[in-house]
Amino acid sequence: MESQRLSGLSGGPRCDFLASRWLIRQALAGVSGRDGGLCRPADGRPDASAQPPGWRLSVSHSGGMAGCAVSSSTAIGLDIEPLTRRPHWQKVVNRWFSPREQAWLLANNDPEAFLKVWTLKEAWLKATGRGIANNLQTLSITADFELSGDRPEENWRASLGQIEGFLVAVVYQNAHPPEGFTIPGQVDINNPGAEISVTQPVNWALHRTINSMLEPA
Repeated sequence: MESQRLSGLSGGPRCDFLASRWLIRQALAGVSGRDGGLCRPADGRPDASAQPPGWRLSVSHSGGMAGCAVSSSTAIGLDIEPLTRRPHWQKVVNRWFSPREQAWLLANNDPEAFLKVWTLKEAWLKATGRGIANNLQTLSITADFELSGDRPEENWRASLGQIEGFLVAVVYQNAHPPEGFTIPGQVDINNPGAEISVTQPVNWALHRTINSMLEPA
């Protein structure tokens, strides 16, 4: 199945695919102790492992950095964004964010604050298995980065940090903050066969419990 999909790709999408599959194998090998060549994700969207079975996955790549987060049982979501990214963020806030989030983000006029909020929301949607459309308000974030979501009964947590000029957000369930979480190598997605740099730990800036969204944000 993977070889069939790869044969239909070229250019950037082919490089991204190769990099993500390498990372998945390395991440599964690291947590399971198996040979990376024997590890692979389930067919289709790479959110679970086929070998070894029983692992949940989340892959993200942006601006030349790629990473894979792994959980032994519960859902997990990972998002990576370069700190230099400068999108038309005010338009995104006005179109997709809640009135409360619009108020503090636009008043602060801080694109890095927006990027932190966006990265956390992306990780949340990946972990909960939802797309961006009409779902960005299911996680509410205050100016103090207190988080509330629409699935509080599932004991969600979130962490946000930096690594080598990138923001990293991971959302997970029923687990301690991932102090030992690392991105398994920095991959040049334009040249997936290049030598991989030494794994660097994430410099975590915050860990939060995602509280109950008692009323619309």
